[in-house]
Amino acid sequence: MPTMAERRKTFRQLHASGCFVIPNPWDLGGARLLAQLGFRALATTSSGFAWTLGRPDNGIAIADALAHFRAIAAGTEIPVNADFQGGFAVEPARVRENVTAAAATGVAGLSIEDSTGDPSSPLFEFALAVERVRAARAAIDETASGVLLTGRSEGFIVGRPDLRETVRRLVAYAEAGADCLFAPGLRTLPDIRTVVTEVAPRPVNVLASGAFAVQQLADVGVRRISVGSGLARAAWKGFLDAAREIATTGSFASLDRTVPFPEMNALFSSE
Repeated sequence: MPTMAERRKTFRQLHASGCFVIPNPWDLGGARLLAQLGFRALATTSSGFAWTLGRPDNGIAIADALAHFRAIAAGTEIPVNADFQGGFAVEPARVRENVTAAAATGVAGLSIEDSTGDPSSPLFEFALAVERVRAARAAIDETASGVLLTGRSEGFIVGRPDLRETVRRLVAYAEAGADCLFAPGLRTLPDIRTVVTEVAPRPVNVLASGAFAVQQLADVGVRRISVGSGLARAAWKGFLDAAREIATTGSFASLDRTVPFPEMNALFSSE
């Protein structure tokens, strides 16, 4: 298995040119299957993981998140980026402390968001948001870990879809030390192109949607494409469709459309 340092180096190299997809498993089994399919890096999903614990997104404790990062990073051979939400803290000093802990889990990268969880004021005030990214940068530098830092601005998914403000924040996060920038929820190629241009030469992550193919995003300069909770929701749809059929009709036709047991078992037998 590649060393932690080697995986972190590989992760940085992936951001240097081209465009790659970084899918988001929510457990170790999914992570290993995605690696088998040839993906070159993985990212955790805070919501996907929270749902496995019967909790909503943002409903897990930092100890649970750190244990999850450790398990995924130790159980796979490819780089793992941690969905670290808002750093599990508001104050920059606490963000710094928590990022130090996250860097010790073996992940190759982590992200810091600027959403507050408060619908009436969904984004941290600008100066505080920048200081939080700067604190994360300081923590990573102190560890000399080489962990790649992604700065996320959440305006488009928390009811503040202002492209100018989003760009202002992403540029500031880059200046504060973010290695990669991410504004989930962008819906048009012109908006995505604007972000790519404004934060250049920093790489940009885009959240996948059915509106775009990999090549379209690559053509406007996107370096990294994540799927967020998409794979988790796809799996839960299959689960709920089958369970609802059983509960409402007493029939089991959905179970005939699943992956055959021998095939599924063989996928894990190769580990």
